[in-house]
Amino acid sequence: MPMRTFDDLDVKGRRVLVRADLNVPLDGETITDDGRIRASVPTIRTLADRGAKVVVCAHLGRPKGQVKPEFSLKPVAVRLSELLGRDVAFATDVVGDSASATVGGLRDGEVALLENLRFEPGEESKDDALRGGFAARLAALADLYVGDGFGAVHRKHASVYDVPKLLPHAAGKLIVAEVEVLKRLTEATERPYVVVLGGAKVSDKLGVIANLLTKVDRLLIGGGMAYTFLKAQGHEVGGSLLQEDQLDEVRGFLNEAAKRGVDLVLPVDVLAATHFAKDAPHDVVDATAIPADRQGLDIGPRTRELFAGKVADARTIFWNGPMGVFEFDAFAGGTKAVAEALIASGAFTVVGGGDSAAAVRRLGLPEDGFSHISTGGGASLEYLEGKTLPGLAALEE
Repeated sequence: MPMRTFDDLDVKGRRVLVRADLNVPLDGETITDDGRIRASVPTIRTLADRGAKVVVCAHLGRPKGQVKPEFSLKPVAVRLSELLGRDVAFATDVVGDSASATVGGLRDGEVALLENLRFEPGEESKDDALRGGFAARLAALADLYVGDGFGAVHRKHASVYDVPKLLPHAAGKLIVAEVEVLKRLTEATERPYVVVLGGAKVSDKLGVIANLLTKVDRLLIGGGMAYTFLKAQGHEVGGSLLQEDQLDEVRGFLNEAAKRGVDLVLPVDVLAATHFAKDAPHDVVDATAIPADRQGLDIGPRTRELFAGKVADARTIFWNGPMGVFEFDAFAGGTKAVAEALIASGAFTVVGGGDSAAAVRRLGLPEDGFSHISTGGGASLEYLEGKTLPGLAALEE
């Protein structure tokens, strides 16, 4: 059954629990990238404008069921209030006295944010009874449920999976938009279809690579994961990031790509540094001849040109994972070059959340230069892998 959207709900005067994804990076109490908060605003604002009593819940970091002040959502409440242009009441607990009082005090059109869901052991518990008990307390705060935290829908957590079973439910604007985009990447894909994968570990993307090899025309591999591919081809990678235990799997990918006629493209040159630091001395070297005492921290200029050429005629592009250590200015050029090539391509371009989305903002690239910037890196990858996502399944019931 298709997901109902929140347009199908009569929300006026009713308490609506919105599961948002507000998992933003913090430096102390300073939010360093508010992209996920901004992405959640349209659903929250629309519900409030329609006269709902909006109760927002979300997680931040990995406090593992313990109350840890450094993972408080209080700074997020402040930023959300600024973006909405209206006060956001903040409950200092999730389902305790403060939550009950805060929600009880809401008038139509007002918004509250509960404290970090992951302060409660029941949120992430694998024990169905413990998770269900917490879900029941959370559901008791509301009359309706709107799922809008796409970045969490691949988790079987109480607020994502169990609560929708207890309340009339629907999907918010963000989840509807994300699913529409992912369907374009899996069901109605214009070709050539090019996927650019980067980031640190091959192991994080095994399933998605295996599935994409049956669907894409070209697969470009950069970032730390590229060195495991280069090693699998028999090349020296020096001190570069390497997952020795994945070499056989990667050799299988290389063979499968060749068999299917998929153009699997690896770096031809890299920036090889003496050590991992923002000011580390470095040189451009061939990707097949990285000195034993060096480590690759970014793709080189010839690879940037090669990758740009490989996306230039694409009609559909999915990008997940940076090409290098973009947090260091000296090693951000590869990620920026690939992002600019995506913008220039004129293709339907999807940035797969996580570090890729953070890189777009950090490098000052225009967000509207891409067709869609996802808020859910892991969720996007699991969808493309063909997995059932618990949070989406719950909304479809």
